[in-house]
Order: sequence, then C-alpha cells, then structure tokens
Amino acid sequence: MTTTEVQSPLARLTDEQLEELGRELDAIHDEVYDDLGDRDRRYITAMIDLHRRLAVLARVSLLAARFKPAWVLGTTANSAAKILENMELGHNILHGQWDWMNDPHIHSTTWDWDTASTSEAWKHSHNYVHHTYTNILGKDKDLGYEIMRIDPHQRWNPVYLLQPFYNLVLMALFEWGVALHDLDFEAIRKGEKPKEKVVEELKGIAGKARSQIVKDYVAWPLISALAAGATAAGVEHVRATRRRRGLRGRLRRGNPLAEAVAAGLTEARRTFRATAKANATANVVRNVWAYAIIFCGHFPDQTYTFTQEEVEDESRGGWYVRQLVGAANIDGGPFFHVASGNLGFQVEHHLFPDMPSTRYAEIAPRVKDVCERYELPYNSGPFFKQIGMVQRTILRLAFPGGRPRPKPGPYRREHGRTASVEGNGSRPQRHQAPGPDGAGPEQRDAGVRVEMP
Repeated sequence: MTTTEVQSPLARLTDEQLEELGRELDAIHDEVYDDLGDRDRRYITAMIDLHRRLAVLARVSLLAARFKPAWVLGTTANSAAKILENMELGHNILHGQWDWMNDPHIHSTTWDWDTASTSEAWKHSHNYVHHTYTNILGKDKDLGYEIMRIDPHQRWNPVYLLQPFYNLVLMALFEWGVALHDLDFEAIRKGEKPKEKVVEELKGIAGKARSQIVKDYVAWPLISALAAGATAAGVEHVRATRRRRGLRGRLRRGNPLAEAVAAGLTEARRTFRATAKANATANVVRNVWAYAIIFCGHFPDQTYTFTQEEVEDESRGGWYVRQLVGAANIDGGPFFHVASGNLGFQVEHHLFPDMPSTRYAEIAPRVKDVCERYELPYNSGPFFKQIGMVQRTILRLAFPGGRPRPKPGPYRREHGRTASVEGNGSRPQRHQAPGPDGAGPEQRDAGVRVEMP
C-alpha cells in the first residue's frame, strides 16, 4: 500500500458496486458452509481435548505448587488452557460457528465459558450490538468500551485524563471489565433497560464470579493443599518413627503423629497460597492476552469509524464494507492464530462471524481479491505494531483534541495482480439456499448471529 487517505471507502462505491460486492461475499460464505464437514468437526473436538489435557497437566503440576519448577509448569499450562478455552472455544462457539453440527454439547445455546460474562449477556452485547453496529459512533458500545476515548470524534471529557491508568487495570481485569460493560450502563442511566433485566444480569455476573472465585481460589488450592499436606505428613511420620527406634530417639520428647500433623499443615498452607497465586497469574495472563488481541483487531490506526448518518439505509454490501474496513488483522503463524482464536483474521471474522474460525485463513486470499478489485483497504500488520498504535492512541486521546490518522489506501498485492476468484473474475455458484434474511452472517438463531440494523 503506497497511498493514504481518511475518506470512508463507502463514499467511493456506487449502489451497484455495493450490491455486487455483497453477492460476492455471500457466495464465499455459502461455498464454505456447503463444504463444512468431518475435518471441521475433528478440529473443534481436538481443540476441546487439547484444552482438557492442558487443564489436567496444570492441576497435576500444581499439586506440588510450592516447588518452583512445578509452579512454573502448572501456571504455564493453566494460562494456555484458559487462553484456548476463552479464545478458540468460548468466543467462537458462542458465535454459533459450530451450530451447524447440531451437537448439543458444542452449541451456542448450551456452551458456557470460564469468564465473568454470562453467555446470554455477552451474546447480546457482542454478537448482536457490536457485530451489527460495528464502529458506528454512539451505537457500537465496544468503541472504547464506553470508558475510553479511542477516536478523535468522541467528545473529550476530563475523566479521559485517567484512561492511560485505567487502561492498565482493564488489561489485567479484562474479563470483569467486559462483564460490567455487558450491563450497558448508558441504557440503565437512560431508563431504557428494565430493572428486572438489570437484576437478572447482575445475578448472572454474581453467579459467574462466585463460581470462578470458588474454583480458582478455594477448591483447586484446597485440593492441592490436601494432597501436599497429606504427603508431607506421611513423610514426616515415617521420619519421626525412624528417629525414635534407637535409645537416643526414645528419650526425645514429642509425639511422632503430632509432628507429622504439624508438618502436613505447614505444607498445606504453603501449597494453598502457591496454587491460588498460580491461578491468579493464569487469569491475568489470559486477560492481558485477550485484551491485546481484541484491541489490536479493532483500534489501530487503519480502522475506520462511522457516523450514524453515514450508514442510514445501509445495504447489505454497505454492511460488508463497514465490517471489512472497521477491523484489522494481525500477522502471525498457525500457533499464533490458534492462540488468538483465529482473531488474527479479525477482518474475515467481522465479515463472517458465524463461519468456523479455521476457515478464515482459507478465505483470506479471496477477501483480498475482493478488496483489490473494489479498491478497498485490507488492514493487517504485525502484533507489536498494532498494539503500539493502540497504546499511542489511548495515550494521545486522553487529552483534548487529536485528529484522525491517515488510513491505508486500496489494497495492492506486493508481487502484482494474481488471478481473481475462480481464475477469471467470476464468482462461485451458490449451492445452499439462503436463510430467512439472506445468506450471510445475519441468520436468525435466538439472537446468536448478527442481524442487519
């Protein structure tokens, strides 16, 4: 990309171009859905199995949490398990990406995840509000999560002077910030949200908080403490008994059983604290990683925001364009993409939020082809560049003023134009009948999938 601009790409496309672009992207969606099958099922079940193995490894290792090598191994495995469960499993399953399998255990209506947000509240605030009104000022509640100024068009308030500091707090406690964000305080303040609904959601958050606190800071530390304490007590009892076999030992004061109990309690206390600390560390690691991936995909310089006037009477093709230019990808290899829940392909995810995430890498070249032919940007960049731009924006816009930064120009392939979709610019034929609202991501499914505004 050699040119920069700030004008919205929507302004350059005619109604006819938007209509044709919408048909092309619909066709990509339908072709992938027509091809879903056993290899996709094997992938998601393998990811679930991997998560369980990592969780077991973490719990077994943390039985000896007082010993540093075991603590490091257990914390690392637990962090990886939580990241995988949150990003590749929870986020994507709750998007309805695997509903096509009709598996009652891997379904957006039955899956629950290890985070502070209830699945129902998150599906409404994220799947519906964010993915429908992406980057529309005043409509998309995920723009700065209502506590940050991340776009110069947002009106400045003195409270934003503190955003570099509460940005760090949000980073460490991201799951709790998202859970509270799901409540939609603005709707509560304006009286647009019924009190009964607020009470219901508060009870849901309290229930998730209770289960997480009990699991991570009571139950698992207690199990580790009991195992470590029992082992230490048994070892000390054997040692104390051996010490008393000789004459000198029999003259010693003290009870072998009491000494064993004391040793066991001491070891149990240390192990309890070490395990709780390991679980807290894993939660923070998961939160920081989720924060980084989400912010990199939404708030770097390349992404566009929109006024409500710009998207009045928005067509299907216009919705696709807004999703495409309102998101940014993160460059990385296969391991990175699994760890990020394939949200390194944030552009493809916003185009097709109900498509299994493993297919994003496959369709990325076709999306780039669409971008090139319609002279649209395709936003992507290295992780540290993206997160650096986001942090710079958060720091700069904490203060009054600020101006929109230049945006990328139309996408161009580095080594010249290659063959378009199907080799001659034609789009693939549809094989699947459209759903009640057409063929794209806006399929009705109890509020799970996106609906057009």
